[in-house]
Amino acid sequence: MPPASRTGMSRLSIPGRVLIAALAAVVWTALPGAPGARAEDPVTLSREGQITDKVDALGDRERQVEASLDRLFEEQRVQLFVAYVRDFSGRDAQTWTDETANRNGLGQEDVLLAVATHDRQYAYSVDQGARLTDTQLQDVANTAIEPALRQNDWAGAAIGAADGYAAVLGGEPVPAPAITPGAADPGGDSDSGASANLIVPVAVLVVVCAVAAFALTRRRRRTKTRTTPAAGGWGGEAGAAAEPPVPLPDLDARAKEDLVDTDDAVRTSEEELGFATAQFGEEAAAPFAEAVRYAKDELTAAFRLRQQLDDAFPEDDATRRRMLDEIISRCADADGRLDAVSEDFDRLRSLEQTAPQAVATAETAYRDLVARVSAADTALGTMRERYAGSATAPAAGDVEQAKDRLVFVTSTLNQARQAVDSEDNSRAAVYVRAAEGAIKQVATLVDAVDRRAGELAEAADKLPGALTETETDLADARGLLDGTPEGVPTADLRGRVARAEAVAGDVRAEIGSGPYDPIDALRRVEEADAALDEALAGAREQEHGTRRARSLLDQAMLTARAAIGAAADYITTNRGAVGSQARTRLAEAQRRWERARVLSEGNDPQAALAEAQQADALAAQARSLAEQDVRGYGDGGGFGGPRGGGGTGGAVLGGILLGGLLGGRGGGFGGGFGGGSVGSGGGFGGGPGSFGGGGTRGRRGGGGRF
Repeated sequence: MPPASRTGMSRLSIPGRVLIAALAAVVWTALPGAPGARAEDPVTLSREGQITDKVDALGDRERQVEASLDRLFEEQRVQLFVAYVRDFSGRDAQTWTDETANRNGLGQEDVLLAVATHDRQYAYSVDQGARLTDTQLQDVANTAIEPALRQNDWAGAAIGAADGYAAVLGGEPVPAPAITPGAADPGGDSDSGASANLIVPVAVLVVVCAVAAFALTRRRRRTKTRTTPAAGGWGGEAGAAAEPPVPLPDLDARAKEDLVDTDDAVRTSEEELGFATAQFGEEAAAPFAEAVRYAKDELTAAFRLRQQLDDAFPEDDATRRRMLDEIISRCADADGRLDAVSEDFDRLRSLEQTAPQAVATAETAYRDLVARVSAADTALGTMRERYAGSATAPAAGDVEQAKDRLVFVTSTLNQARQAVDSEDNSRAAVYVRAAEGAIKQVATLVDAVDRRAGELAEAADKLPGALTETETDLADARGLLDGTPEGVPTADLRGRVARAEAVAGDVRAEIGSGPYDPIDALRRVEEADAALDEALAGAREQEHGTRRARSLLDQAMLTARAAIGAAADYITTNRGAVGSQARTRLAEAQRRWERARVLSEGNDPQAALAEAQQADALAAQARSLAEQDVRGYGDGGGFGGPRGGGGTGGAVLGGILLGGLLGGRGGGFGGGFGGGSVGSGGGFGGGPGSFGGGGTRGRRGGGGRF
């Protein structure tokens, strides 16, 4: 705008500027839109109810729809939200619907039905833990939703969905809707000519109303802000003083849930990244590797906050709330980073286009793993002959779990091969992704056996030297006691000497009597010697004390590394049942071990030793807590035995499959779990994970064209 024009505009009164703005707005809305100008990104759902109608599809039948939604909630405590838009802005219908559900904070018993009236597509989305199974959702879609949509009965589709969900949850068949056809394209441009003819009278009317209402509404517009259902509650105002804060127990539960979901997302994404890197190289996978690194850093920080909340020093309520909010925020950031590149990741892999090659690659990996599992079984037998049961316990169940996963891989690869042979690459992609997840876990389990064998051998080699060092320290301590003047307290040092003597004697007896646990023996010797060395520190030269601390640190780093590896493998391969506590302790153990490594390089072995010992203890806690979770999951009927259902139970326990029937759309491509039903005979219960964060991993759904 030229300077003179800008000056003239600035001299207008406020009502005058409103007149011009209102007139411009009316004229603009009456003009034909450019192609794509009316596309709908994922929307903010209405704060006034469960209906969001951007195209006036419901017309005078909105109250009928509201009544059916209310009935569903009253009968089954399920909220159905419906959204009518012109189109899905060129995006996949399921992704659009899932993102809308997540942006608006829909809960476990909430369902979103989204309809693009112009593009004639629809999708529905539910939380992964919703009571509605994929079979029930598909039944309602086939019987009640699609028949209404095909005949342009927009209200009938919502009513049919609500009545159908109520029926299936009550154990009844889905009722067929009574069809009342409506406008073919309520979101289209067919009425643009008529709108143009009304520009002048509508403009005048709107301008007059704008001037009259301006003074009254100016302050209200400045003080009110629109909120999403997630932020302010249905019908609430953001930042309103009357809005009660989320109770701390609820916030705490949300933080724990987010930690588990995000940890699963990161682990699954990292597994998928490994396949992509092997297939396309590190350069092509670099952006996704960076996203995983970012997500892991955010998750580590969130786990650190959780550990602080769980420690023995309680925080006041305000501090606790702030820390819980930060945990939730960091998990959201981690998920968001993964979700931001998930579509690009799926385009890179393009499993639906490369399904035959992917199946062949998975079959080759499967054959290699069969041989490795057999070798691991032999190695485990050898370890059991040489070492005590406690030494092999961390790897004792790994071979059986690996065999269980192989059963699952066999089943899914057979399904994938059949799908490829019938040229159903979309279905094949779902099965091959599930097979890949199981293959990765088989490799993890076999690696765990091999690593445990190496750790035991390394500990056995270090143990004689550690005993010699302990005897040296005992000699120094005895000499110090002999030279201590009368009257000087020596009870503490004598107690440490007695402890070290007892441990050294016990370990030597174990070594001489048959199979023993070298890692546990090394840990006990290191702990007793460290306590003795601490008492001698004041009487020794600094150089000698530093040298002894480094020797003890080397032993402590080994035992801590072994404990962390055992806990990490167990949690990874049982993550379908493991909660936030075990994951938090593991994350803190890993952080402290890394801190010990940094301190050791910075010439502070005493501090490094303390960190390594803490890492060892925390890893043991993590493993114990994870085992408790798995036992509780099994006792509660969470899975049907290690070999039940053709390996499916192990796949669910391992977090490879979650939820109802196997999801369509490539098993939730573009973020994790979700998609419509593959169809009858899906074969196993749940969608396989894929690269992505909690924003798309946590939902199931379906839909299509009508």
